[in-house]
Amino acid sequence: MVDRIKHDAPVLIIGLGRFGAACAGELDRLDREVLAIDEGAELVQKWSERITHTVQADARNIEALKQVGAQDFSIAVVAVGSSIEASVLITANLVDLKIPQIWAKAVSQSHGKILARVGANHVIYPEAEAGERVAHLVSGRMLDFIQFDDDFALVKMYPPKPIRGLPLGQSGVRSKYRITVVGVKSPGKPFTYATAETVVTDHDLIIVSGTTGDIEKFAALTS
Repeated sequence: MVDRIKHDAPVLIIGLGRFGAACAGELDRLDREVLAIDEGAELVQKWSERITHTVQADARNIEALKQVGAQDFSIAVVAVGSSIEASVLITANLVDLKIPQIWAKAVSQSHGKILARVGANHVIYPEAEAGERVAHLVSGRMLDFIQFDDDFALVKMYPPKPIRGLPLGQSGVRSKYRITVVGVKSPGKPFTYATAETVVTDHDLIIVSGTTGDIEKFAALTS
């Protein structure tokens, strides 16, 4: 079912708090059509000029969702977080309306489990994910950190001293540190994919991939 959804399909967003508004605003910036729903008149009014379509409606009521055409969407984001009961009820309504892709924000692991059982395809833990990401960034030389489900991470960082000034093939970065240098960004030059011949300098930024633990050890090597 995922493959059949167009990459530019319109997105239904329910809840215009910080998370929902940020998501809707970014989708709008990417020229995706968005319908944002919130039961609060003030929030709907606030975002009406920045988001293509905003509607005041109570998404806990399935009839209200039908009236705004929610059933015509193939992707929905439940951004309601303050009320667990409301977020579960809204997710269940979207499942009943047979929306193929439902992303739902959870405030705790137990909340997330309920959302998944009700039928959310993707459960998002924004506070936890942001907190974990910041923990990696404040710990040292990493500039950006993306972790995937299976403890695999992709990181933008400065190159540690042991791999500078040598072709990557000679520095033994894979065999010694169990990480892969994916690419290099030199000042004033475009991003390039790394090869065994690539020489990394003090001024470069590198993109590396590997397990979170291996990358942490690699980043902690002396500067």
